[in-house]
Amino acid sequence: MRWLPPVLVIAVLIGAWQVAASSGALADLLNLESYLVPSPAEIAESLWQSRALLAENAWVTLQEILLGFGIALACGLAFAVALHLSPTLRRAFYPLIVASQTVPIPAIAPILFVWLGFGIGPKLVIVALVCFFAITVNTLDGLRSVDAEATKMMRTLNASRAQILWRVEMPTALPFTFSGAKIAVAVAVIGAVFGEWAGSNAGLGHLILQDNAQLETARVFAAMTILSAMALALFGLLALAERRIVTWR
Repeated sequence: MRWLPPVLVIAVLIGAWQVAASSGALADLLNLESYLVPSPAEIAESLWQSRALLAENAWVTLQEILLGFGIALACGLAFAVALHLSPTLRRAFYPLIVASQTVPIPAIAPILFVWLGFGIGPKLVIVALVCFFAITVNTLDGLRSVDAEATKMMRTLNASRAQILWRVEMPTALPFTFSGAKIAVAVAVIGAVFGEWAGSNAGLGHLILQDNAQLETARVFAAMTILSAMALALFGLLALAERRIVTWR
């Protein structure tokens, strides 16, 4: 029953889209040619007919997402712990971490390709930059939200700083880390597409650019559908992992 309302809303929207597109009303409303406004049925047909091409490029994009997200997760956790343990580092680097989010990714992507070449490296950096902020800030907030009484109790038991971090602060921060990771993995898809737009010969972002230039609008929407499905699936996997790991929440 929990899934019924969103499923009904999506079904109604898709049905309305199908009627509007197949009748030509949507194309007339947007003042476009009908082939530029594909219906859901045409998108589904493109998904099936181009399934091999879409799957090949989706695998390239998925690798970029997973590797870039993994780099961001490792670096984000390390930075959060370091900033938490050292107030000096926190005062020095926290403003820079915030400022890093003010730089538009499409603006620095071409520079990264000039510096790092046209391999997978620049794309991983772009995905990591997109994901890094949410993981770091959420984890740091979690580490700083520990109950002071719990820390005091650990000190009375003669616990070391490392033991307090591992047994009290990290478990407290873990739900915050998962929240940041779920946000990050959803936007990682956008980062991968930006990277492929800046320079790539494979991937769904590259395929979207090609199809858009060739007015293959139905396949553009098909690629976007796969990207959305990737983001939802990765978000769901992290939510499932959180439910299994953070059992005390």
